[in-house]
Amino acid sequence: MSTPVTKSAAVDTYHDHEVRDPYRWLEDTEYPETKAWMKKQTQRTRSYFDALPVRTPLQKNLARRWNAGRFFTPEKVNGDYYYQKNDGLQNQPVLCRSSSLSAEPDKVMDPNELNPEGTTALTALSFSNDGTWLAYALSENGSDWQTIRIRNLQTGKELPETIRWCKFTDLTWTKDGSGFYYSRYPEPGTVPEQDGNNHNRLYFHSLNSPQSEDLLIHERPDDKELSFGAAFTDDHRHLILQSWKGTENKSRLYYREAASDGDFLPLASDGDGYYSYIGNSEGRFLLYTTAGAPNGRIISVDPERPEKEHWLEVIPERDSVLYFPKMAGDHLIVAYMEHAWHRVELYKTDGTYVKKLGLPEMISISDIQVSKKDGEVLIGYTSYLSPITVARYLIESDELGIVLESGGGLDPDLYTTRQVFYPSTDGKQIPMFITSRKDLKPDGSHPVLLYGYGGFNISMTPSFNASNAMFIEDGGIYAVANIRGGGEYGEAWHQGGTFANKPQVFEDFISAAEWLISEKWTAPAKIAIMGASNGGLLVSACLNRRPDLYGAVICQVPVTDMLRYHKFTVGRFWTSEFGHPEKNEEDFLNIITYSPLHNIKEREHPPVLITTADTDDRVVPLHAMKYAAALQEAQEGEAPILLRIEQDAGHGLGKPVSKIIDEHTDIYSFLYTHLDLDA
Repeated sequence: MSTPVTKSAAVDTYHDHEVRDPYRWLEDTEYPETKAWMKKQTQRTRSYFDALPVRTPLQKNLARRWNAGRFFTPEKVNGDYYYQKNDGLQNQPVLCRSSSLSAEPDKVMDPNELNPEGTTALTALSFSNDGTWLAYALSENGSDWQTIRIRNLQTGKELPETIRWCKFTDLTWTKDGSGFYYSRYPEPGTVPEQDGNNHNRLYFHSLNSPQSEDLLIHERPDDKELSFGAAFTDDHRHLILQSWKGTENKSRLYYREAASDGDFLPLASDGDGYYSYIGNSEGRFLLYTTAGAPNGRIISVDPERPEKEHWLEVIPERDSVLYFPKMAGDHLIVAYMEHAWHRVELYKTDGTYVKKLGLPEMISISDIQVSKKDGEVLIGYTSYLSPITVARYLIESDELGIVLESGGGLDPDLYTTRQVFYPSTDGKQIPMFITSRKDLKPDGSHPVLLYGYGGFNISMTPSFNASNAMFIEDGGIYAVANIRGGGEYGEAWHQGGTFANKPQVFEDFISAAEWLISEKWTAPAKIAIMGASNGGLLVSACLNRRPDLYGAVICQVPVTDMLRYHKFTVGRFWTSEFGHPEKNEEDFLNIITYSPLHNIKEREHPPVLITTADTDDRVVPLHAMKYAAALQEAQEGEAPILLRIEQDAGHGLGKPVSKIIDEHTDIYSFLYTHLDLDA
């Protein structure tokens, strides 16, 4: 990077509008003045937290809360169950194997042994069909970049090759286990730096060969923003190619004979919705799609006649949103989301409804794993009161029961989650979950932590968090608002919070805080707002709009410079969500009205804690740093505005438990102090 410009020189012109950027120099973390600024911020923040009396007891309480065994949903491979398990305070979960879910598992791989700091995370797993080989991805220091290794599960030995330059890749094995398909980006130095997250290509890797010999399967040099993934049909007769662009909720499907090296033929290539392959039934492909159905539906496509006029509808669109479609034999397992929580239903592959599974209400499905041969379905689910529980459903015998249960949940006799609906500024009813002790009464005195996200079609469904559980135990209320921009009510709800609709997301969230106050659950001095990533954009924008409404603000790894977000790492993926301020004047005129960095005013602000990480390569630290610098300069009150910079960590992917506890100790010390809550 070139030498940063001075504060006074940073002026950009967008469609004849001049915009100052006085903290442009903070974009270069290698610049000496930036390093000195970061060091000073860290010293100031550390001194603040080390002086808080509540910090030590909270750290002990958090360690107690996190010290509970946790399971992740198993995958059945050739008769064995593979799943990740954390005994409590292990930095990373351990991959285990067992012939029975009631038996003590064997350790397959422990990422904690790879790195004493616990910052090496296992981020993807793919097993060959016979269970001999495991291709797995490792990420370092929270980076989205993945390194792929291959292990023989019978001998425990590693193959010598290492596959690099991957990010968010699928790993798809051939039927005979001779290799797998994967996607990767160009080797650094082979393309301009700004194209390091462009030019994704699909490759095939043969076992016991160097990456340099991998076979290029598909690329689109005419459209450098496309990404690719591959999947085999159940009978391994066809290879399915999926392509998509950025975070846009659209994709295209192509196919070819598995043994062919010819061109891929169009299967669902119009780009008019999202498509994914589910399975084969009677010579036809079962696909999930949002095309013509924003809430999702399942269709059947004949590969010999893939034109739309020959499509058959298997499960039509409903008012509820369809998730996790899986095929097992002649059945389909489908999750539906209604008012931001899930239920699971069983169908025949011809669309005939069979039954709803008897799972609890107010839960989120975290994963569904299906053994297609024997009709065994493993369902992971969670709630605000309980961490991941794994249930097993046997289709043939119609048996449903819990097989793995994580520890450390909240007692449902003492705590409860209620769902309410509140009006936003345009009259739209917005759902919100409120979790608290059962004995709390709405008297306006309770500390509230209000969480939101509001973007990228991501739904805020019930989930357990040990740190939030501590807050609730100590008398706090944890509230989650299901604002627009998410996927709680399908693609229409998502689009209601994108582009020019983005300001409505902030109004939805502000309305949630106002409702909690008007209903006497809390008061402005007792309510904190928190969000991460796009949720960091949310809370920083809401802070700019209504600083009088909150007693504290936690702004985690935020996107705040909305005029330059697309210039760094994967930021270019997000133009389908926010718009492009340089290319489109209408996008610029909308973005400039809410961009957190560009809407700070000199006035009294409540206490604010902004967090980032030095190796975050998804939302780069410049967003948090520039926003913190500008907010500190504009602060006219006495409340602290702090920037916490985590070392050797990224956007949150694979963050070790020790770092989570340290970070949450600071966050909750901040909350307990400024919301006047006793530990």
